[in-house]
Amino acid sequence: MNQGETFFQRARAAFLEPSPSLKCSRVELLWRAWQEQALPLGKPDPALPLEPGRPDRPLLVAPDQVPLRNAVSREGRAALLHAIAHIEFNAINLALDALLRFPFLPGDFLKGWLQVAAEEARHFTMVCEHMEQSCACRYGDLPAHDGLWEMARRTAHDPLVRMALVPRLFEARGLDATPAIMRKFQGVGDRQAVTILQVILAEEVGHVALGDRWFRHLCAERGLEPESTFQALLQSYDAPRPRRPFNEAARRAAGFSEAELARFQ
Repeated sequence: MNQGETFFQRARAAFLEPSPSLKCSRVELLWRAWQEQALPLGKPDPALPLEPGRPDRPLLVAPDQVPLRNAVSREGRAALLHAIAHIEFNAINLALDALLRFPFLPGDFLKGWLQVAAEEARHFTMVCEHMEQSCACRYGDLPAHDGLWEMARRTAHDPLVRMALVPRLFEARGLDATPAIMRKFQGVGDRQAVTILQVILAEEVGHVALGDRWFRHLCAERGLEPESTFQALLQSYDAPRPRRPFNEAARRAAGFSEAELARFQ
């Protein structure tokens, strides 16, 4: 990194960095520089590409073509951990994309999503290290699907829609799914995977809460009622509706109201 670079220049370089390990390092250094107030903001890039930097692998396929994920066999555990690693890698890029694509929002927005990017980078690293040690599998060894980033493309025009349909929809689904995945690893005695997922779940609540906070902030600015607006966006974007069973405690902690949880059947 050059000494004279600005925050937005470094964030853009991290977003476009194809190497997962270098991307994580860039994000970590950028988060540290923010905390030390060591960088001028600079000017955002008005022509930010829609696609982040990614390695050549994993091969991206349709969701029904990814390997079978279970915790019983080593291959199944590798597939499950690889899927988690892919989600975390996408989440790094999503957080960077949010602060780069919507730089006109307050400084708290930039800081919040940069912190999320740093936490997602740490999650990705933890999962990859465990996957390599326990399953002899590296990120990119297995195919993955691109459903999450497809929604990022569709919501790149409006931060309100992005906050609704990425953190409040897709990432909130992770809050629901993680406890069941933890039980699978617990059942085969993989304590390290359980510990990693406990860390991820605790911090993901904060990530969904951040999306919820800014979704409600943007709704208030536009005179919209948040929960009915969320329902309308699910319909207009033909997005998958949240399905039970929910991790209700985690969703409440992330900002979902009792009335909203009751509305989803």
